[in-house]
Amino acid sequence: MPFDLNERYVQAAEQALGVSLPASYRLAMMKSNGGSIATESDDWDLYPISDDSDRRRLARSLNGVVPETERARAWRGFPSGASSLGNNGGGDQLVFLANGPVLGPEVFIWLHEMCELVHVADDFADLVNTES
Repeated sequence: MPFDLNERYVQAAEQALGVSLPASYRLAMMKSNGGSIATESDDWDLYPISDDSDRRRLARSLNGVVPETERARAWRGFPSGASSLGNNGGGDQLVFLANGPVLGPEVFIWLHEMCELVHVADDFADLVNTES
């Protein structure tokens, strides 16, 4: 079950990734760190942002957006500067693409077998239920 998240952990993730995260993603993670979303083509498990405020939160956020992005950046064909925000359990990654020091709000699927990007949303907010 996802937890809320203090903004200082989002800022730490941005520093570790070397980019600013899109506003809609930042807000969604602060409300519910991790969880899952669906696109037309698949279901996605979102990587949480690391939270060491207590043992339970730390354990649930160890495989978070920063280490998963670092792993993905080492893969053949992974887009330069992209950050991974989730996976479908089959190797494909849900990603944001860098626009200089900022990640754009558009969400893409990186198809790992073909090393191709597929646009799935103009903004992360389009993929999450904002009525909670």
